[in-house]
Amino acid sequence: MTEGHGRDGVDPSYVATLLKAVHEDGYVIIPDLIPPETVAAIREASEPFLTFDGRNDFEGYRTRRIYSVIEKTLACNPIVEHPLVLALLDAILQPGYLLSQLQVINVMPGEVHQPLHHDDGFYPFPRPRKPIGAALIWAIDDFTEDNGATLMYPKSHLWGEVSLGDVDVSKMVPAVMPSGSAVFFVGTLIHCAGANHTDKPRLAATTQYCEPWARQQENYSLAISRDRARMCSDTVQRLLGYSMLFPFIGFVDGRDPIRLLRD
Repeated sequence: MTEGHGRDGVDPSYVATLLKAVHEDGYVIIPDLIPPETVAAIREASEPFLTFDGRNDFEGYRTRRIYSVIEKTLACNPIVEHPLVLALLDAILQPGYLLSQLQVINVMPGEVHQPLHHDDGFYPFPRPRKPIGAALIWAIDDFTEDNGATLMYPKSHLWGEVSLGDVDVSKMVPAVMPSGSAVFFVGTLIHCAGANHTDKPRLAATTQYCEPWARQQENYSLAISRDRARMCSDTVQRLLGYSMLFPFIGFVDGRDPIRLLRD
């Protein structure tokens, strides 16, 4: 991991402080990252789509998710391209990194904790290694220990191969944070959603990013229509995959795929 490029309106010293925590612990909580207006917009836009419970242990049988978010609403675009987030990603991933996944997630009362995992575990490279991705979980509702705040295992991003069944969950740390905050972590960090012991749901969003040579988890060329992509900023378009890792990865008819949105 190296220091990131400068971004307008982002304090390099703050980026360096956050990166130091990420290097050491694998994650960092960033308080008050988005204003109440953005939180409210995500909440309002998401509500009509949060209707189906999960289908397996990983999704959570009492957890509701929105996939293909940008096709349904643009309310999450500000978190996808948040300048501070991009500054951190600039320092961790190669230039041209991509959005791998965007979801809104509502953890309902009675949900148990999610199976332990690390987000880039499906890429077949042995640990220990550099992360192939990085992610944020955004608190739309307050995250508390009781309502299932994401559990993080500090320094687990440095581990080699490990049986997740042998991991001591009692040593994991809940990412307690107020609404509008986010926890940023690298793809090699062991974590999971916590159990919701309250009588209210816990609403969150997640943005996940990957190296420009890695396959994205969501197939955005199919999940997001070109008309919808044209409504997004240049930055979000590139993150969706309307971009190239020169000279050869990602081309369409031998040329940069951004032409598909410009022609």
